[in-house]
Amino acid sequence: MVKHTLDLDATFAALADPTRRRIVERLARGELTAGEIAAGFAISQPAISKHLKVLENSGLLERAIDGRIHRCRLSPARLQNAADWIESQRRFWESSLDRLDTYLQSSAPKPKRKRK
Repeated sequence: MVKHTLDLDATFAALADPTRRRIVERLARGELTAGEIAAGFAISQPAISKHLKVLENSGLLERAIDGRIHRCRLSPARLQNAADWIESQRRFWESSLDRLDTYLQSSAPKPKRKRK
């Protein structure tokens, strides 16, 4: 459980940055080199490298190095873990709110009928 929590913490911390989210969105379409990723941003190559390192350390990104070429792709398992956690939270809150609604509906005062 502790490792799972640490993995989620790292995933959400990595996704907290808008540049990293854009990188993830671009990688969702397929593998890219670090240079191809950098070409889509108005920030320096070293800044992109730092963002890629954060994504890699979080487990969201896998990198294959071939000489000077760094090929990057998403790690679907880590994204699935985050999606599963979000889904479990959605189900919990939906169920809780449904129970609250049922309770409020059953405890609401009944309208009085008018006598003729």
